[in-house]
This record gives sequence, structure tokens and C-alpha cells, in this order.
Amino acid sequence: MRASERAYTGLRGDILDGRLPPGTVLAEVEQAERLGVSRTPLREALRRLAAEGLAAPGGRGLVVTGVPLAAIDELFELRETLECRAAALAAERGDPAVFRGLQEELLAAPLLISGDALELAGYYTLVGRLDTAIDAAIANAYLAQAMQGLRVHLVRIRRLAADDAGRLTAAAAEHAAIAEAIADRNAHLASAAVTLHLHRSLTHIKATHTS
Repeated sequence: MRASERAYTGLRGDILDGRLPPGTVLAEVEQAERLGVSRTPLREALRRLAAEGLAAPGGRGLVVTGVPLAAIDELFELRETLECRAAALAAERGDPAVFRGLQEELLAAPLLISGDALELAGYYTLVGRLDTAIDAAIANAYLAQAMQGLRVHLVRIRRLAADDAGRLTAAAAEHAAIAEAIADRNAHLASAAVTLHLHRSLTHIKATHTS
């Protein structure tokens, strides 16, 4: 792996996982030493992060961006448009067996939502697999690419519920309902299940986070 790619992957993962929280100054010397790369590939990595909206100029250089509530509203507006259509297409074009299996795993997901970091990571991996299965099922590269760009920020938003086992448990059931509707080839119900999940997610975020 090229040094710039290694630096980008490392920094991006640290931002999405919350190890580099919003407001963190991405000082070139410090980050280059931490990641074991020179400053030239680090700068390339920082440019890519800025292009994705994960970093922005601050007083002392680039800083990790936050996700204000106003931006969350805008992201969810786009998310509903894209994900409802994707779920409907997946119901029409996908392999029911794939989504039936995901439904069963999601119904068992509460066992992963215990607050333990490793188990919680397993839950997020499972949700990611549902996203990947939908991307593959829709057979629309443009729609899949648009959703992948959006998910960069959605990963961070999902972390806002990481300390609420009740919300995560409910979300697992909502994801299971989405997978079930797709497995049943019910496009209308799949779209409706996504709408319900997004509404409840946004309501929870607005009720528990003020900035």
C-alpha cells in the first residue's frame, strides 16, 4: 500500500471510529510520526479527507469536522431519497435468500449490543453487510456510488447512538424489517420500512444531541 493511501486509510478510520473526535487538529508533524509516513503523503491524505468533508481548515491547520444538527437534517433528506429507492430496487432485483439470512442475523443482533466495544463493532459490521447487499442487489452503479459517498458521514451519525443500547436494539429490529421486506420482494414495504427507520433515527438524534 502506498504511503499516502496508508495515511488516508488510517486517518479516515480514526475519524469515523471517533478516535479523532471533531475539533482535533491534524498537525502534519504529529500525524506523520504517528502513522509512520513522511509529510508529503500525509498532505495528500489530508487533501482527500478535506474533499470528503471529514476535515476543514481551522486556526492551526486542518481540523476534524463535526456533524451539526443542521447538516444531519440535510443528510437525512438525501438519505431518504436514495435509500428508499435502493430498498425498493433491491426487493425487485435481489436474491431473497441473501436478505433472509441477513434478517435472521439482525433479529439476533441484540446479543451484540451490550456496550462491549468488540461486540458493538460486530453489530456495525452486520449493518454494513446489509448496506453492501443492497448495493449489490440494485444493479445500479450510479445509485450505489451516491450512497457510498453519503455513508462516509452516516457512519459518524450512527456513532451518536452508540451509548444508547435501547435505540440500537430498536434500530436492529428496523433493519431486520427492511431485510425481511426485501426478501419478500415487497418493494413498497421495503421503502416504507426504510422511511420508518430513518424517521426514528433522526428523532432520536435530535432528542439527544443539541449541537
